[in-house]
Amino acid sequence: MGTIIRQAQESEVDALIEFEQGIVEAERPFDNTLREGQIHYYDLLELIKSEEAEVLVAVVEDQLVGSGYAKLLDAKPYQKYKKYAYLGFMYVKPTYRGQGVNKLILERLISWAKERNISEVRLQVYDENTIAKNAYRKVGFKPNLLEMRMEIDGQ
Repeated sequence: MGTIIRQAQESEVDALIEFEQGIVEAERPFDNTLREGQIHYYDLLELIKSEEAEVLVAVVEDQLVGSGYAKLLDAKPYQKYKKYAYLGFMYVKPTYRGQGVNKLILERLISWAKERNISEVRLQVYDENTIAKNAYRKVGFKPNLLEMRMEIDGQ
């Protein structure tokens, strides 16, 4: 297949916004709290420009087919590490899924974190999204904390 993993470029932000909308649409069935219409999870230009983040894209035959980012965040004071890498923006175009693209992106993001002496990598995934959970488990992630919610009637 010849997949190339490289840093995202500012000029690619329109394509990356399309990926973001693909993520939103994939997550809507798992989260009824999301507003209708177009919403944005990320400030992609800020992430691309940041020294504390790495935004990667997967390219096959000059076509963007996947994405992901790692961002350095401060740990809670009670945790044994000072910073950790938070992963997000994980997306692969449907026709390229199941071909190892996500794994290649994850491996590069984890390497980026290691180069910065980061020993903890975290991400969030919806509990009902078994396909994504299985993909992350294959790379070595383990479940940590389940966030629970309840909708209550307001006045």
